Amino acid sequence: MNDINMATMTSNSTRISRRVFLGTMMAGAGLIGLPISLRAAPAAAGPAIAFDGDALIRARDTLSRSDGAGGWIELSAPEAGGIISLATHSARPARIVAGLTGGGVALSEDGGHRWEARSQGLPGAPVTAVTVAAAEPDTIYAAIHGDGLWKSEDAGRSWALAMDRPWLADAERDLTALASVELATGMGGIWIYAGTELGLTRVPDCFCRWQDVQPGDAMDALASGKPAPSEAPLPQGETINGLVSAASLPTRLYAALPSGIWESQDAGVVWSQKSNTRALAVAVHPTNADHVVAITGDGVVESRDGGANWTALARA
Repeated sequence: MNDINMATMTSNSTRISRRVFLGTMMAGAGLIGLPISLRAAPAAAGPAIAFDGDALIRARDTLSRSDGAGGWIELSAPEAGGIISLATHSARPARIVAGLTGGGVALSEDGGHRWEARSQGLPGAPVTAVTVAAAEPDTIYAAIHGDGLWKSEDAGRSWALAMDRPWLADAERDLTALASVELATGMGGIWIYAGTELGLTRVPDCFCRWQDVQPGDAMDALASGKPAPSEAPLPQGETINGLVSAASLPTRLYAALPSGIWESQDAGVVWSQKSNTRALAVAVHPTNADHVVAITGDGVVESRDGGANWTALARA
């Protein structure tokens, strides 16, 4: 491998892709085409929630949709398996994207009543997180347990590997949450923010390298590889259960953590705690960045003022 020392490579350096390395070795051995086996999959990662217009889609034990009158309508879940993650896009009303516990992605075009498998080419492992590209509503990203970040540009009809998992604290880490964030910097202005068991990371949609979230020009920081200055990050070493960017105000982010619900107004550089109740999933209204909902251990809660005050929508 020339003079490359794999043991000394860090999380944010130009690290050889696991798939490039394995692919090269397999090609040399004449084994291209054989599947790469994944490690054993975990149980369902937890509940999920998303806005579809003014309505909420909630997956927790069962799949349901808010009826606009304070109640919930139970929906039929995808046949392929339970739901770990949900995503929507305001430009595609009634389209719901679901990541499944048994592997693969399902898509509904009627608000969650009927589902179609959109998993062709994806590895057969749980899809721990999904998000839809901020400026490209037919582009979907899926985080695969034990594998990496995958991308579809045709609403899930075909998939390709976009990025290996980030290398953090001397190991590859699974992605636990995803958000597409439309910023002034980045290739086409799109960054993919990702939660892990150790905190927050991101990659521009050129998919060149994972980096810490830091102030200043993000692309300059990406090119220099300099460590991020310390500001007010999310708690270190805490799993990010949910992550979302407000479509109406992309620099506004919300995160669901065991320590509570957190908010950033500057694309993830500085965070403030908005609730100290354990949060399992989070969603923000497509046209109102102050309207946020979350699933906690007690049920579904809602804030209309950016997290300053919360009211209960449904019990656990």
